[in-house]
Amino acid sequence: MNRPLRHIAIFCGLLVLGLLLRANWLQHVDRQELAQHEHNARVRFERFATPRGDIIVGGKAITGSKETGSRDYAFRRTYKNGPMYAPVTGYASQARGTSLLERTYDSILSGQDDRFAFRHAKDVLTGQPRRGGDVITTIDAKAQKAAYKGLTDLGARGAVVALDPRTGKVLSLVSTPSYNPEVFAGITFKESERFTALEKKKGKPLANRPLRETYPPGSTFKILTAAAALEHGVVTDVDARTDAVSPYPLPLSSNKIGSEAGDTVCSKASMKTAMQYSCNNVFLDAAAELGEDRMRETAEKFGFNEDVYAEEFGDMLATKSLYPPKLDKPGTALTGMGQGSLTSTPMQMAMVTAALANDGKLMQPYIVDELRGPDLSTLEKNEPMEMSQAVSPETAKKVQEMMEHTAKEGSAQRALIDGVTVGGKTGTAQRGVDVRDEVPYGWFVSYGKKDDGRSVAVAVFIDPTDMDISRSDISGGRLGAPIAKSVMQAVLGD
Repeated sequence: MNRPLRHIAIFCGLLVLGLLLRANWLQHVDRQELAQHEHNARVRFERFATPRGDIIVGGKAITGSKETGSRDYAFRRTYKNGPMYAPVTGYASQARGTSLLERTYDSILSGQDDRFAFRHAKDVLTGQPRRGGDVITTIDAKAQKAAYKGLTDLGARGAVVALDPRTGKVLSLVSTPSYNPEVFAGITFKESERFTALEKKKGKPLANRPLRETYPPGSTFKILTAAAALEHGVVTDVDARTDAVSPYPLPLSSNKIGSEAGDTVCSKASMKTAMQYSCNNVFLDAAAELGEDRMRETAEKFGFNEDVYAEEFGDMLATKSLYPPKLDKPGTALTGMGQGSLTSTPMQMAMVTAALANDGKLMQPYIVDELRGPDLSTLEKNEPMEMSQAVSPETAKKVQEMMEHTAKEGSAQRALIDGVTVGGKTGTAQRGVDVRDEVPYGWFVSYGKKDDGRSVAVAVFIDPTDMDISRSDISGGRLGAPIAKSVMQAVLGD
């Protein structure tokens, strides 16, 4: 054989060897992954071949399945109050796949979990149809309804998160505008067009604002700044006057920052008074004195700069809230009032509020209480888990004192409820390079406690872009406090 033919033969031999190796790799190494891949048509057929298990809220199913008459996709998903619960359930679409709880617990809901193998074998023998298991959520139906109604009545883009401070249970998770997962649950071209239209819609109805969107938290972050100042001894007496003048000269800058309450009220005010009237100068000064390292340390104990789950794994991962690194002195001071390059999800601010209401103990948020098999047997049950002791109980109680004073005498009065101890903090967060051209965000955080030990922490976020409202009327207290109040009443009502 001449030399060129020998080279061609060797090259062809290597190609055949490569094909054999790849075929064996696919068959023996990647087989399981490919067999379960959501874009595998057989996986999709199997997912919708039988009635899907349900997602449960308050003992009632908020999902269902109905027959389609199709051989390949025998059942399609249905939803009750779909837009209200979409940030919790996500969607299970024959064409678009799954998201959120539908994705995280797909193997349970579709009945394909390995733990069902014995039951499925029994069903084959008895001729019973296969059915998926159920996902029992921690959501409080009344709280979810109150939060959704509050936001939709405003006509606002926004989010509400409510947590049980003692356990971390997610009691409400709402995003508006929302969408109905049922309108694109099938495989038709028309339903695919509906999904595409939702993707392009200006109001971003597919966005999960409580978990996936981050914003400057504005003055609601002052409760964390106060906790940091007390924990590190920068402030020891919340009633003592401070040296922080108003307007406040930003370090290394010619800029001075005032407060809406006015310089007479805010100049050299105590931290309690500054919380009551949301005076910027006191919190700017506290952050500047603490420095970026101690501010960041405290923020991280509350969950900033960490992956935060509303579930232990899966598609319920919240976007990371950031207390940024390498801040200069002006940037550090600005974080004290919740501005600058600081960003937070509504879930994160609910966690901060819940930890302070729980005497400084931060609990891991979770949204699924229990997983049940088709025979209603318990497969898994979640238990409360502590994330950190963010601040000492003594520090937390002092912040509670200030937040409760703010609810009684300050900007959070619209959240007060008879017979309930309420603490609150308003927030208005500027955005954009030129804040005069951008509509600010509205925030409100609060907690409510009853003598019987029940409690709830709420974070309300409002983006008034689509609202017919003047800039001067945009404030967390005016817009967010009534929503927080209705959610707290829903949870704590007799």
